[in-house]
Amino acid sequence: MQSVEDKIDKYIKLRARGSLFFPEDFSEFGSYDAVRKALQRLEEKGVIRRVAQGIYVRPKVSKYIGEVLPSIEEIAKGIAKRDKTRIVPTGVYALNILGLSTQVPMKLVFLTDGAPRTIKIGKQTLKFKKTTPKNLMAKGEISSLAIQALREIGKDNVTEEEEEKLIELLKKEKPELLEHDVFLAPVWIQKIMQKAL
Repeated sequence: MQSVEDKIDKYIKLRARGSLFFPEDFSEFGSYDAVRKALQRLEEKGVIRRVAQGIYVRPKVSKYIGEVLPSIEEIAKGIAKRDKTRIVPTGVYALNILGLSTQVPMKLVFLTDGAPRTIKIGKQTLKFKKTTPKNLMAKGEISSLAIQALREIGKDNVTEEEEEKLIELLKKEKPELLEHDVFLAPVWIQKIMQKAL
């Protein structure tokens, strides 16, 4: 009979490198304690790495730098997928993704319709902030980031340069998504977004 550890090991090795794993993924293989111990042993053997409390990865391996761990954004998306929740990057992080800021925040904040929580990952912090469903209804990736980025900058602080850059980026969004998302934004942001249509 295969041990819990063997079953988990086999399951993990069938998945692509870079895949995230949570203890719940293995509940069919044994009790919570048995799964936890098996994950601990697999970590000691170097099969997986623990990236945060209850979050493991089978690291990708680069011939130049060795192990490559997932980015905080990949971890956030993995948690959202597991919890079947929606998330939207916000604040300085949204500005960074859009190229409006070179600052890489130590604390990444995502709006979510799931449970609010803070997770420490290495030197960085991942924070899920509960929000209203309306803030998560944007369908376009660029437009939802643009709304959050503009909120972060603030109504009276948007420079001409920032506005132009955002309009250029928004023009790459699918028009039907942009048309849908415009009306979810505050009026002053709507005016900027409409210039891209």
